[in-house]
Amino acid sequence: MRFMVLVKASKESEAGAAPSAELIEQMGRFNEELAESGHLVQAAGLTPSAEGARLLWFDGEAEPSVVDGPFAETKELVAGVWILEGESLAEIVELMKRAPNPDRQAGTVEIRPMSGEL
Repeated sequence: MRFMVLVKASKESEAGAAPSAELIEQMGRFNEELAESGHLVQAAGLTPSAEGARLLWFDGEAEPSVVDGPFAETKELVAGVWILEGESLAEIVELMKRAPNPDRQAGTVEIRPMSGEL
């Protein structure tokens, strides 16, 4: 079963601040461990929402409206993703508890099972 792990954005990530060298190093090792264990399908960081756009569909409209970033609610934005392979949500939760956070910053990681494939 595949799971998407969403790393919620912070004020720093939305400002385009680079992670610390220590975090980059530790995250690289963590991702290598995930790959070696067969759990890692893909991992990527996202650019700040100022570089993105949203499409909004409204009732009765054939075409969506396009809204350019940045987007106001940082707590609702995503700064990075992992797609992981595992047997259960509990297994992925345990893996992600080991994700590095050397700077002890507050944050949120959301884990959701993926349903079906295209």
